[in-house]
Amino acid sequence: MTLTPFFARAHSRAALVLMIASLLGLGPVAQAADKLSIAPAAVQGAEDGYSLTLKQLGRRDSMNLQGVESSDSVNFDIRADQVVTGAQLLLNYSYSPALLAELSQINVLVNDEVAASLPLPKEGAGTVQQTLVQIPPHLITEFNRLRLQFIGHYTMSCEDPLHSSLWAKISNTSELKVQISPILLKDDLSLLPLPFFDKRDARQVSLPFVFATAPDNATLEAAAILSSWFGALASYRGATFPATLGAIPAKGNAIVLVVSPGPIDVNGLKVAQATGPSLKLIANPNDPNGKLLIVSGRDGAELKRAATAVALGSPVLAGNSVVIDQLESLAPRRPYDAPNWVPSDRPVRLGELVDVKKLNVSGYNPGPISVDFRLPPDLFNWREEGVPLHLKYRYTPQQQSTNSSLLVGLDDQFMKTMPLPSITSLADGNNLLTLMAKDNTLPREATTLLPISSASPKSKLQLRFMYDYIKEGECRDIIVDNMRGAIDPDSTLDISQYQHFIAMPNLGVFNDAGFPFTRLADLSESAVVMPDNFGTEALSAYLTVLGRFGESTGYPATAVKVVQAKDVQSVADKDLLVLSSGNDQPLLKQWQQYLPATANGPQQHFKLSDLPRYVSKWVSPDAEANKHSANAAVTFNSTSTNTWFAGFESPLKAGRSVVLVASSKPEGLKAATAVLIGGDDYEDSIQGSLAVVQGKQVSSLVADQQYYVGKLGVFKYVQWQLSQNLGWMLVITFLGLAIVTCLVYLSLRARAKRRLA
Repeated sequence: MTLTPFFARAHSRAALVLMIASLLGLGPVAQAADKLSIAPAAVQGAEDGYSLTLKQLGRRDSMNLQGVESSDSVNFDIRADQVVTGAQLLLNYSYSPALLAELSQINVLVNDEVAASLPLPKEGAGTVQQTLVQIPPHLITEFNRLRLQFIGHYTMSCEDPLHSSLWAKISNTSELKVQISPILLKDDLSLLPLPFFDKRDARQVSLPFVFATAPDNATLEAAAILSSWFGALASYRGATFPATLGAIPAKGNAIVLVVSPGPIDVNGLKVAQATGPSLKLIANPNDPNGKLLIVSGRDGAELKRAATAVALGSPVLAGNSVVIDQLESLAPRRPYDAPNWVPSDRPVRLGELVDVKKLNVSGYNPGPISVDFRLPPDLFNWREEGVPLHLKYRYTPQQQSTNSSLLVGLDDQFMKTMPLPSITSLADGNNLLTLMAKDNTLPREATTLLPISSASPKSKLQLRFMYDYIKEGECRDIIVDNMRGAIDPDSTLDISQYQHFIAMPNLGVFNDAGFPFTRLADLSESAVVMPDNFGTEALSAYLTVLGRFGESTGYPATAVKVVQAKDVQSVADKDLLVLSSGNDQPLLKQWQQYLPATANGPQQHFKLSDLPRYVSKWVSPDAEANKHSANAAVTFNSTSTNTWFAGFESPLKAGRSVVLVASSKPEGLKAATAVLIGGDDYEDSIQGSLAVVQGKQVSSLVADQQYYVGKLGVFKYVQWQLSQNLGWMLVITFLGLAIVTCLVYLSLRARAKRRLA
């Protein structure tokens, strides 16, 4: 064990304790010791653990290992408040029947250290095998790479290193099990967002919110700032926010929101009188390993200021508690400027979208370079050729090849092949030597168009270098791993020529990107209409939906407005998110004529169309082709729980949108938030203007598009309107012909008069 780096990043007292823990087999600790407060009980308490599949760790499909030596890997990290006491890998795999058992194996490596070597006997070949591999905990650090290496041979004599019989497959259902013990963190706000969120943890975030008293609208707005911030941090993991009134959780972490002009007791937790917008980090009185973030103020405005300070200023906070003296917004948000979205006013560099290190690969057939990006969901792609992708790349040219190429794909769909010429096929050899003088790679540039109709709001650009393997003959074939490929981070993707215009309602873009609410990242043009006399189920749903908005934009909802039905006129100029559970939302009766679904106690009414028969192919670039207006309706009585989403134009102002999240019972709102987070259990997602959720099944029933949001240029708008209305096109065509005819007639008549004169 190397002690120097360990002591270099640890406080002396804490480092000694951690070193002893490591020598005892408890594993290294994942956080600098100057941020830890470690007692003997922290590593002697009851062990806990969790498990994650390779799919949950980011491996979308099985690992396909081919050749005499190949490997693939996934990353996994350990939370800052945990120490590893044990780990296992439950490996599901299969391998070729042609392998020589005495020369072939699968190695399990953690951080390039061999944890186990698995033999590949003949009797198990060609069938799925399962093996439990013990991983020594001392191999696991803060950031880890789990690598599966396949070494295969099929003959004792000369062999083809890429022979088809050399293969092994590792299923992404293989499971990594980790046992941990907690470590106490200091009560220091500089740790935020720890321990409430840790980017090392790939599991879904579940963070309780505790309201000291029944929340008013300002308190709900403050809570939305925090939930959307944690939702943005959670990203792909998803986040839920169980809400309670005055009940501190028995275990773990929680956010406590307190509005009181004086001292207050929250379920035995005494909170001192706030002297302004205040933040305090303390241990959970019910769990010494848990933490409570107390966000307090004398009124709702101060509470919102404190919450905003957490969401926007957490990197500069320090100490056990702080009072926010001043917080200013330096510049208002602009439409479509969400940090997670591709800028629509300029070309964006690929280096802005992905870590530069991930743009470099090596080997004859490396895996794809993936660049995740989010497009604004209302890009108008009618009669557009595609998004220009200007690629700058470098590669190692082969002496001779015919099939080497760079493949470009979008969301697993092939787009274009760019050849990688060999040295002999390049005409100007002298120029080649000049270009390769500094290194052994050759720079190239190319531009391709990506059809935006093939892209989703959450898109993935895939770039894959593939090199031709030239066989030299028996006993001469050898793989020299000197092939390199790199995408220049200055390569650009440009959507600036696209305009923003989309047919609504469209629950698909609400599900994927929170649109239209997320058009402004701070939700300054959005309002939430809460039910009357709402309970904790509606509170949890509200916080979780706002967390999804934060996940989409990457920015906290610092300007969202919360009202009840009686005050809805005050937010008439905003897009409205309406929550309903049972009979607690008066707007369902007031707006009944606009709703595709209603509920009145056990009586429920739903409109239907032929959309379910076409749901697999209903999305089209042509808005008219997406229409599936209601052509039937059904009314029934039932005591079961029904949950649905509905979208329609706001009755308060044209061009504004309403999205209703409703359930016949309060507990049904949990199903609504679960389908928004999504996952492998959901085959379908919500679409159209009405979608019903029943357990894990989602049924989109109606896609009735009635209005448009956004703005087109005058010329594009006229073109588009004429394309949608054949009669007007014919009228304008004949009118144009008549005008041209009159002008030609008058011109010829004037010329005749001049000639006769």
